[in-house]
This record gives sequence, structure tokens and C-alpha cells, in this order.
Amino acid sequence: MVLALDETDESRAMKVAEDVHDLVDAIKINWPLVLSTSPEMITRLSRLAPVICDFKVADIPNTDRLIVEQVRKRGASGVIVHAFTGADSLKAAVDAAEGMDVFVVTEMSHPGGQEFTAPLAERFAHMAVEAGAAGVIAPATRPERIAKVRSIVGDLLILSPGVGAQGGSASDAVSMGADHVIVGRSIYGAPSPREAAERIVADIRSVKG
Repeated sequence: MVLALDETDESRAMKVAEDVHDLVDAIKINWPLVLSTSPEMITRLSRLAPVICDFKVADIPNTDRLIVEQVRKRGASGVIVHAFTGADSLKAAVDAAEGMDVFVVTEMSHPGGQEFTAPLAERFAHMAVEAGAAGVIAPATRPERIAKVRSIVGDLLILSPGVGAQGGSASDAVSMGADHVIVGRSIYGAPSPREAAERIVADIRSVKG
């Protein structure tokens, strides 16, 4: 399980991370936390668990390269990028990662994701394979899509967001081929983040063993 730590309060973010870091495989951070604190948060959290920077990098090749290089230098273990900017931009991100995992968005998990990303999801999945990415993002809110993406990406990692607050089920996502589910508000917004995380881990283990 990957914790999506979208808190904007620094002390609260660190407290949640400290409470659950031994239960999660990674901590995913996005712009809200970085902008409300500083890029140093990447380094601080990386001392607790592997950090995936969900910056959804989407620019020209040179800018993608610069962003990924900075993410890597801060100590992150992974970065999430978009493929719609083209194969050259995607390849630049993968090349700049130098061993750091690059995850390519195939389809966004919210309802609007069906408008533009879903129709091209399979093409994005093929691009991820061709570029040498470590994995892809596929929606837990539409678990049947995970199975389709798995048939394309083979052994690449699949991370599935949308579990909990968006309505996705951890066990359904894993059953359909996800390696890890991404959970945010259901954990960091809970009265006891650790208890919430333990429930999701139990749900995953019910199908994973």
C-alpha cells in the first residue's frame, strides 16, 4: 500500500507518516504538501519510507529532465509522469531518473478521467513499456481497467489510486492485477490513521495472502 500524504500542515503530515510508515510500501506526496512546506519534505519523508513524487510531470523533454533530476537529488525513490506530452518527453524523464522508478499515468481515477485519459489509456500503457518505465498508474475506481492495463504492461508495477474516499476497493484493485493501492484521505483524514491503515492492509491480505 502507498500512502498519499496530501496534508498541507507540516506537523500533521509528519505525525501521520511516523504513525504508519511501517505499514506502507511508500509515501506518495503531491504539490499541496511540497508547496505548503518545502522540497525538503521529500528528503525528510524519505528517511521514514520510500517517497514517490506525484508531480505528474508533463512538459517538453528538457523541462521533464530538469524536474526529474531535482526529484532524484532530493532523495525520492519514484516520480509520476504523464505520457500525453509525447514519447520524447517520457523518454527524457526515464533517462533522467537514473535508477529511480518512473510511473506513467494511464488513466486518472476521478470521473473526469474518463473524458480524455481513459480513451488513450492503452496507448499510454504501451508507451510506458517502450520507454522503459518502472510502472504505471491505473484506477482502482474502475478495476476492470487495471486488468486491461496488466495485459499490456506485463511485469511492470501497477499502482492504483482511488481507494477509499473516491470509492475504490483495495481488494478489488489487487484482485484485478494492481501491485499496490494508493490511499490518501481514508488514512490521513481518519481519527486514527494507523487503525485506518491496518484495515486497508487487512483488506489487501484477504486476497493477496
